[in-house]
Amino acid sequence: MINKVPVLDLKDNVAVSGQSGNRDTYVPLKSVFATSSDPIEIANNLKLNGAKEVYVADLDLIDSNGHNLHQVKMMNHILPVIFDGGVKDLESYSFFLDYVYKVIVATETLESFDELQRIFETFPKERIIISIDIKDNKLYSKHLDVSLDQLKKILRYLDPSEIILLDISNVGTNKGFNKELIKEFEEFKDKLIIAGGINKDSLEELEKEGIKKVLIGTSLHNGDITIV
Repeated sequence: MINKVPVLDLKDNVAVSGQSGNRDTYVPLKSVFATSSDPIEIANNLKLNGAKEVYVADLDLIDSNGHNLHQVKMMNHILPVIFDGGVKDLESYSFFLDYVYKVIVATETLESFDELQRIFETFPKERIIISIDIKDNKLYSKHLDVSLDQLKKILRYLDPSEIILLDISNVGTNKGFNKELIKEFEEFKDKLIIAGGINKDSLEELEKEGIKKVLIGTSLHNGDITIV
C-alpha cells in the first residue's frame, strides 16, 4: 500500500494553504483534522488518524521572512518531521537537523551542487531528502542553472535514499500528478516521493507505476483522501 505523508505549510505560526506556489495568496488552512489552523492541533490529530510522519515547509524561512521553528520543533515531538526550511548550504542544513527527523535540500533554494556534495559527505543519507522542484516543466531554482539531464547525472553520483519530485504548478490544484515528470525520472522510481496535485484517483495509478510514497496536502485536509 502506498505511504501517504500529510503536508503542512507554515506561515506566521499557522498552517496555510494555497495554489501553485503563489505564497502571497496563501490563507489559513481549513482541515478536517482540526478546528483551527494551529499546526500543533493538526499534527496531534494526524497522528491519531494514523500518520507516521509529516512533511512541513516553513514558508517564512524559505522566503527569508522570519521562521516557525518553535512550532516545527514541537511538531517533531508529535510526529517525525520531514522539513523544508530553504536549505542553502551545509551550514543551514546542519542547523535544521537539530530540530527535525529529516531535512530536505530543495533545488529552489540550494546555492550550489558543491554544497549538496558537502552535505552528503558530512551527514548520513537517511536524514537527507533531495527535492527536485519543477515549475512549468522546468527545474525551479534561485541559484542553479542545469538541465534535467545534468541533474540526473548528479543524482546518480550522490545516490540519495529519497527524492521528492515536486510539481509546484500542481500544488493545491487537486488535478492529479504530472505523469511526464515521473517518466523523466523513471530510473529513480524506487526512491521517488511524488508531490503536487495528488488526488484520490492518483493513488491507484501511482501504485501501479511502482511509487511507494506520496505527499498529500489539499486532498487530505479536505477529507477526499484518508491517511490509512
